[in-house]
Amino acid sequence: MGMNTPSEIEAELRIGATDAKMVRIFIASEAGEIPMDFFPDEAEEIARELMAAASACRKGS
Repeated sequence: MGMNTPSEIEAELRIGATDAKMVRIFIASEAGEIPMDFFPDEAEEIARELMAAASACRKGS
């Protein structure tokens, strides 16, 4: 499945800080659970990438 492939998969997304001072992105669906831990600087880079993608969508790119 690529970036532009439509999907009907439903999932729950949770984001938060862990006791180990990591940022966790947690995805849960019928297929299973995916916990992904990131150092704070990595999480900030992901946030910048999300903001850039949202901006590109608004501009129609």
